[in-house]
Amino acid sequence: MTRTLARCSLGVLLGALLAGPLAAQAAVPSLDKAAKRAQTDVKVLAADELGGRLTGTAGADSAAAYVARRFAQVGLQPPPGGWFQPFTVSKDAPAVQHANLGDLNGKNVIGILPGRDPVLRNETVIVGAHYDHLGLGGFGALDPDSAGRVHNGADDNASGTAALFAIAERLRAAPPARTVVFIAFSGEELGLLGSDYYVKHPLYPLSATEIMINLDMVGRLKNDKLIVYGTGTATEIPALLDSLNWYAKFDLRPQPEGYGPSDQTSFYAAKIPVLHFFTDLHGDYHRSSDDWDKINAQGLVRVADFAAAVATAMGNRPTRLTFVDVPPPAPKAGAAATGGYGAYLGTIPDMASGETGGVRITGVSKGSPAELGGMKGGDMITKIGDYDVPDLAGMTDALRNYKPGDKVVVIVVRDGKELGLDITLGKRGG
Repeated sequence: MTRTLARCSLGVLLGALLAGPLAAQAAVPSLDKAAKRAQTDVKVLAADELGGRLTGTAGADSAAAYVARRFAQVGLQPPPGGWFQPFTVSKDAPAVQHANLGDLNGKNVIGILPGRDPVLRNETVIVGAHYDHLGLGGFGALDPDSAGRVHNGADDNASGTAALFAIAERLRAAPPARTVVFIAFSGEELGLLGSDYYVKHPLYPLSATEIMINLDMVGRLKNDKLIVYGTGTATEIPALLDSLNWYAKFDLRPQPEGYGPSDQTSFYAAKIPVLHFFTDLHGDYHRSSDDWDKINAQGLVRVADFAAAVATAMGNRPTRLTFVDVPPPAPKAGAAATGGYGAYLGTIPDMASGETGGVRITGVSKGSPAELGGMKGGDMITKIGDYDVPDLAGMTDALRNYKPGDKVVVIVVRDGKELGLDITLGKRGG
């Protein structure tokens, strides 16, 4: 009986977001209009004129300006310093080195929807999506023969950026109790640079952040399949999603892990519950063929409405979520434990760190050799066993020379002091 009541309560919430009272308000377009608006947003962001939105380029700046205009149009407020949160990434940072770029200037775009409760409005729900892409191919592209051609990134991630506008418009009509911070991140494709910067320079204390909801590649919904990462990162999340999906009727594919190749990772490393909505990979991923006319705009809006319902529920909870540190997933059946990757340590490197002489880490995975051996976020790894670690490539090479079960001393610098940590290397999921 309790479960049925919970389903009805939350189902009514999502129903209102999809087709009920909110849809009757002039400020919120009907589903068809919303889909057309989302299609237009994707088409603008994925236009050839923006040159693939590579971080630090004029095309990326034009995209950022468009995002700011759309945030204003859907009723968000700029932070005290304006819509843009600029950041600079040193040419010595691992991400920039691998992309063969010099010093890089990026900017996050941030819009605020103040909470309606005078107390809970001091806490936040973050809804984010990256707006950058691969530019003219090369680094990160999966069709190397097309280097020099514009990689428009319609699904990756103009779709998620368009979803931000749709979610903001829904929530603006009925703001949650908590403040909702909408962030369009730059630098995701180069190594989560924008989200990493925000976590280090948050507008609101991270301790006051309830959850981070990420939308990355949500424009190719097919057969109602919706993958959601991070379902295990808070105790209360699975029941909530199940209840809301009773109305939305997605073929929901929950994935418990919080770490992954998108911006939610930066927040999960800071011990914040996360969710990542994703409509799955396709043949145009990281290729120049990822164009706007392949987007399922109706499906994009369905995902945005579902995410809006989740954000509303999270923003109205009377109590905070219970964070869970999820161990990394086990290897897939038949996958080699050592392969060409060597032993497993379980660290999350800081891809934006421009420091030399080691690898700075932002965190460690739950139950990993690194955690069991005493490593912590902020440590700088300088040596693994017999091998110096001058940079990320050196760290990878060092681990390739060991196998699971090997015992090594890992040298780290912590608070200016050099420490030797005894660590037994493992395999992923081991």
